[in-house]
Amino acid sequence: MRITKTMTISLPPAFAQQFEAVRKAESRTSSELVREALRQYFENRFPTVKPTKDEIRAIKQGCRAFKRGDFVSLNDLLHDMDPKSKQPGSKRHAANSGKRPKAH
Repeated sequence: MRITKTMTISLPPAFAQQFEAVRKAESRTSSELVREALRQYFENRFPTVKPTKDEIRAIKQGCRAFKRGDFVSLNDLLHDMDPKSKQPGSKRHAANSGKRPKAH
């Protein structure tokens, strides 16, 4: 008994060429690439997880904060998380304390 269903699709020539290029570049079969593409499509268009009212409220709150400019850039966040940036005597520490770093 077969556990898959065979389907036939038609594609414009340029789309078929792009499909073949991606398929070859990723060393996939046509079926694997189509399955992955459909999986992504379904996840994006028909999510299996429905957000709760609290989650929707938090998302809307975050969007409003972002529009106000109330956010931290990824670079700033990563810099603040870097243990080296928290060491005494670093430029950031000296700049924040109002003192100039010592010349060596």
